[in-house]
Amino acid sequence: MNLLREKTAKYDAPQKAKAAGIYPYFREIESDQDTNVVISGKKVLMFGSNAYLGLTNHPKVKEAAIEAIKKYGTGCAGSRFLNGTLDIHVQLEERLAKFVGKEDAISFSTGFQVNAGVISCLTGREDYIIWDEFDHASIIAGIRLSFSNKLKYRHNDMESLERQLQKCEPDKVKLIVCDGVFSMEGDVANLPEIVRLAKKYNANIMVDEAHGIGVLGDHGRGTCDHFGVTDDVDLVMGTFSKSFASLGGFIAADKDTINFLRHNARTYIFSASCTPASVAAANAALDIMLTEPERIENLWKITHYALDGFRNMGCEIGHTSTPIIPMFVRDNDLTFLIVKELFDEGIFVNPVVSPAVASQDTMIRFSLIATHTFEQVDFALGAIRKIFKKHNLI
Repeated sequence: MNLLREKTAKYDAPQKAKAAGIYPYFREIESDQDTNVVISGKKVLMFGSNAYLGLTNHPKVKEAAIEAIKKYGTGCAGSRFLNGTLDIHVQLEERLAKFVGKEDAISFSTGFQVNAGVISCLTGREDYIIWDEFDHASIIAGIRLSFSNKLKYRHNDMESLERQLQKCEPDKVKLIVCDGVFSMEGDVANLPEIVRLAKKYNANIMVDEAHGIGVLGDHGRGTCDHFGVTDDVDLVMGTFSKSFASLGGFIAADKDTINFLRHNARTYIFSASCTPASVAAANAALDIMLTEPERIENLWKITHYALDGFRNMGCEIGHTSTPIIPMFVRDNDLTFLIVKELFDEGIFVNPVVSPAVASQDTMIRFSLIATHTFEQVDFALGAIRKIFKKHNLI
């Protein structure tokens, strides 16, 4: 008997969803990633993308990637530690450190690798990692890999955070890790209060800015800049796959911390380095963030318009205040069904179901891009109103 095959064969949730005609994953996009995409020959409005500034099709970003391939080839064939460091890696890291207000930075091949590698190696067995229960899966992966004591606090609940800090031994390292903007709920971490508590209990802070950079702060510098607490946050993490319109990630901090991570983070040392095209695209996207602030202004205009529309409709969207808008359904199968019905209406959105969230918190994630138009948002709101009314959700 093949026990492994017996175990995997029992997993049939995708097959059941496909049989019911509501399977929502791995939809093949046949066009560029824009406000409109083509799937199975059908043009639909994209409200499921993280390309907040709409730079994936920007001519300067595409040209930068093409020129990097011409000069450096398609890959580095090794890790940054050995033969995979290019001059453009170092140049981008210097710019990113300056952009987020830190002394130094290193880049990884993916954002997931940043969190998995940094969090797992920074603290020791007798130290503490304190984390928000709604932190991204990559943060949780890093925590699981760590030998440190792990303490979870209730989402954005500062009393809960303080209770966990009170459990820590005063003379041990205490690292608070949180998203700046929470990737599913769209709400913003209470960084001013987290900073106050960190100072009170001599703790350090790491903020995941994956969904904050390009959205909040001066020229999109992120949540830390938005609240004016950059100097009080020890580590700032970011990804290239959202506003930077590329693939990869980085961590920025003081020079000593980056030196430590450069020689100890296993996902950095033992992974192939970020491709030349990815680095060049991210670098060009950074240029655009700095020179085209109107993109962020447009993003916020369209965000406020959509938020007002959802609230006026009576749709339950939680505490979001960002371009990430959760539409709570609170039922797995119904979430899948509504995603299908919206697709039939010409709207692409993403289902968020258990185990990604608790079964009672299932939602549809609606996200905005700076290049969306008010007409496109109106069309989407009309389709959502029709379908949510049909299912007695508004």
